[in-house]
Amino acid sequence: MSAIATTDKLFFERAEMDRDRVGGLVDSALKGADDGELFLEYRQSESLLFDDGQLKSANFDTAQGFGLRSVSGETAGLAHASEISEDAIRRAGETVKAVHQGHGGTVQEPPRGTNAKLYGEDNPLSAMAFSAKVDLLAEIDAYVRARDPRVKQVSASLLGNWQAVEIIRPGRHVASDVRPLVRINVSVVVGQGDRMESGSNGAGGRALYDQWVTAENWRSIADEALRQAIVNLDSVPAPAGEMTVVLGPGWPGVLLHEAVGHGLEGDFNRKKTSAFSGLLGQQVAAKGVTIVDDGTLDARRGSLTIDDEGTPTSRTVLIEDGILKGYMQDRMNARLMGMEPTGNGRRESFACKPIPRMTNTYMLAGDKDPAEILASVKNGLYAVNFGGGQVDITSGKFVFSCTEAYKIENGKIGAPVKGATLIGNGPEAMKKVSMIGNDLELDTGVGTCGKDGQGVPVGIGQPTLRMEELTVGGTQS
Repeated sequence: MSAIATTDKLFFERAEMDRDRVGGLVDSALKGADDGELFLEYRQSESLLFDDGQLKSANFDTAQGFGLRSVSGETAGLAHASEISEDAIRRAGETVKAVHQGHGGTVQEPPRGTNAKLYGEDNPLSAMAFSAKVDLLAEIDAYVRARDPRVKQVSASLLGNWQAVEIIRPGRHVASDVRPLVRINVSVVVGQGDRMESGSNGAGGRALYDQWVTAENWRSIADEALRQAIVNLDSVPAPAGEMTVVLGPGWPGVLLHEAVGHGLEGDFNRKKTSAFSGLLGQQVAAKGVTIVDDGTLDARRGSLTIDDEGTPTSRTVLIEDGILKGYMQDRMNARLMGMEPTGNGRRESFACKPIPRMTNTYMLAGDKDPAEILASVKNGLYAVNFGGGQVDITSGKFVFSCTEAYKIENGKIGAPVKGATLIGNGPEAMKKVSMIGNDLELDTGVGTCGKDGQGVPVGIGQPTLRMEELTVGGTQS
């Protein structure tokens, strides 16, 4: 079944709405606006958590609704409801007219169409029986506990999502998308003497569960979570001070996401609140640093066939060889900045307005062997995994906590360390990249990004990087 056939059944047949009449309601509501759309959404989601040897929770939820948005200049108004009906849309239209009343704008041209299809449309929640999901989580629990007698606690979870959206613009322009999304996570706590440490790992993407729940895949995920926990049992207090830091490939790209990616979103730059504002065409990173945002990667967690305004996603070069080339744009900020939308207008749900957001953001590979990068460092820190972090968009300052890191001593990986944090300034840190590995990796598919109270799935990645003079906050006395 095609996306438009699916959304026609969900939003029009089920609600007994007439497509032509709804198109007329949108035309009437947005007459005189600069832009706007009716966003229809139907979503099913589930989460299963197996913890402490038993199924602790199993949740299933169905949500539906619409958001009708009017844009006038820099002002946007959104009226939304969980009731999908012509009467509810009509009432919402009377509300949003206040945004552009007396404005007399000419609505923007609709986004171009696309024949791209980055993922299937099957519903992952119904593609695998509930009993099979519970059995899988119980098997993961038993497997991890049998691997090492130091295992004290195992948590395994499955999360699934199936979202159908339709976007109707003035002039009866329609765009539809059906989006699957799944994730599997394993967390492990190990203990030795009076010391307890943890590790976690996960994977997922826009597909059915079967891609990740083969025995080979889930065992690999579980083994990695256990390995991290055991490594941390032997960790020593982290050193502190300014030093050379080597970032591992893949998930450490979360530092790029937070410290650089958010600063390259269009709204922050239009409002001149980003550390990158007004720097297009200028050197903002070391030579060799190229960062892209790419929503067109097949079945990746952050990928979208179209964004939540109906614009096809794209591969947007943000920084090329250290030069700032562009920003991630939704339609409103692109129009106000005289630029083209890049397919980065995203929203958490029908009750939220679309804003510029990342999709899959990563740094391209360089030409250095990772072993050569490590061997080049006499004394420093090798950061392999990160937990939470914070960034100030205006100043670019960031703080990130390392969940797995090691000392580098005379060019070799030394003891694991505990309690390390990386402290710096995003734009300045990018200028301190001195070596770029040839081992680009994307993350395994677990990232969620928060902005303005909205959370959306994203992807990140990078190769091994050597960075000079980063401040490391440690616990070594």
